[in-house]
Amino acid sequence: MFGLLGAAILGGALTLRAQQQQQVPEAVLKAEAERVAVVEKVKPSVVAIFGAGGQGGGSGVLITEDGYALTNFHVVAGSGPVMQCGLPDGVLYDAVLVGIDKVGDVALIKLYPKKEGHKFHCAVMGDSDLVHEGDWSLAMGNPFLLATDFTPTVTYGLVSGVHRYQYPSGVLLEYTDCIQIDTSINPGNSGGPLFNMKGELIGINGRGSFDKRPRINSGVGYAISINQIKNFMGHLHSGLDVDHATPGFAVTTQTDKQGIGRMEVTQILNSSDAARRGLAYGDELVAFDGRQVFSVNHFKNILGLFPRGWRVPMEYRPVSARGDDDEAGVRKEILIRLMGVQRKVIVELEDPKGGPPPKQPKQPIMNSPVTKFYIAKDGYANFYFNKVQTVALAKNLQKQGDFAKVTGKWELDGSIKLLRANTPTDFHLEMLDEKAKAGTGTDPVVRFKMASLQLPEELFPTQPGQLHEAYLKPQGSGGFLAAMYLYRELLLRGDKAFGTEFIHGGHEPYYPPALDRKKSLKDRKLLGEVMNAKLGAYTCKFFFQHSEDAKDAGRLAFLEVRMADDEDPCEVYFSNYKQVDGRWLPHTLSVLNGDITYGTIELSSIKMNAAN
Repeated sequence: MFGLLGAAILGGALTLRAQQQQQVPEAVLKAEAERVAVVEKVKPSVVAIFGAGGQGGGSGVLITEDGYALTNFHVVAGSGPVMQCGLPDGVLYDAVLVGIDKVGDVALIKLYPKKEGHKFHCAVMGDSDLVHEGDWSLAMGNPFLLATDFTPTVTYGLVSGVHRYQYPSGVLLEYTDCIQIDTSINPGNSGGPLFNMKGELIGINGRGSFDKRPRINSGVGYAISINQIKNFMGHLHSGLDVDHATPGFAVTTQTDKQGIGRMEVTQILNSSDAARRGLAYGDELVAFDGRQVFSVNHFKNILGLFPRGWRVPMEYRPVSARGDDDEAGVRKEILIRLMGVQRKVIVELEDPKGGPPPKQPKQPIMNSPVTKFYIAKDGYANFYFNKVQTVALAKNLQKQGDFAKVTGKWELDGSIKLLRANTPTDFHLEMLDEKAKAGTGTDPVVRFKMASLQLPEELFPTQPGQLHEAYLKPQGSGGFLAAMYLYRELLLRGDKAFGTEFIHGGHEPYYPPALDRKKSLKDRKLLGEVMNAKLGAYTCKFFFQHSEDAKDAGRLAFLEVRMADDEDPCEVYFSNYKQVDGRWLPHTLSVLNGDITYGTIELSSIKMNAAN
């Protein structure tokens, strides 16, 4: 009896479920299936992060097949430079810190496989500028450290806002241009991925608004946009302790009689690049990196996207004429170098008893197989990875040809068109080592001759006791002869020419001169791989091409050299590469200093001789 009754009840339930499924619109079932498929696709890339001994933790997401993963700085801050990471395959992997961004609350780590050659499943980066309010999103991670089997928790919800700004704690953990979500995130979700419904990574979850006592999500969370992180990715891969940018001036919103707001410059540092480019007190800020600026909050949002040292275009209107009655109110575009947010030198207060301040104990490093991939150095998250990037770049440079044997006299001939000249003029430049005037040995010398010069310009780049102006020859170039000396040293001796002062600086933009004068600075922007170097009196940056073409990798695209921090560098752009005796060399050089183009050089002959 009960068997027949049970069968009848079960049959009725199945019939009811079938009827209900028939009533669900096909589009809803399809959307559900697609959502489940997206979760299954991205789940293997989600990382559960644990500190030493399994204490604490958070979340992360793999972004490369060889194990690089993103997380929050505040997740790794307590774990030390080595940690353990679990993946949904149930395996616990050893990992090491690579780079950190304290201000933006981002960290890059690297997981190491159990077997050499194993490839990790990684997420695909999306475009966070395409995210809108009302879009659906998926958050995945390890809330409350529930993922004891390393299988991530998934939550689903709306994007509540974009381009949000969250104030920092001091100068750290500032969330600019971030994504606000109602997709539930809780303690432990920090550092985990935010995906769109294509399964693309659009942000890294970090901050949430929590009820203070139970620490439960109140429906407001924030994710760092992936486009911001992309700007810092080169720095993070180089093991740097990244700094964010400040422009060297401050603005406030002023309202005119018609109620129209304008962004007015109310403070400016005389030592800033913006001041050298002509920005002054009272000028109106119009746009930054091609984006219109409407408020102080909006400006902070845009500014937070960039690392210290980057050069970014901005537009402004001068409040008054400066030597030209037609200049006032005319929109101007300039390129400025951004300053840093964090203090570079921290002055510690002395102990009241007169002794030095007590040193903070260093956090012990967990005994781990990946400890060998960590090198401590001031100013770096992990200097080991800076060395990795430097070695890789040096190998690419060697692909441009063997210059080690041509240490004799170099002679460059061609034409130069100076800024004020309508037609080019012939020139000759030579670089060599010649017998020292005093003592024994040799001294490098660079000589530059063109028709408009009665005598050749001459630079002895390593000779001590010279006047500062001697390093800036020819006049108006900012140091073109010094730049050519450094370029030759780089080709002849590579990193060995600069000793320990040859450091990978991540990625930075550069802006080659354009034939089309209407082309904006933002449209001319290219990204280069940077090496920061020092040699004697010279501080320089070498920008190498970023190219998928193997023959282009390692080509020098741009060089800037300065003799003092408060002056404009000499900028030399290299292009039109051709082979000379089996070596790739540029045949077009554009030389700039500040806002002025000194000249454009077209080389017709390059002779490189072996040493006698």
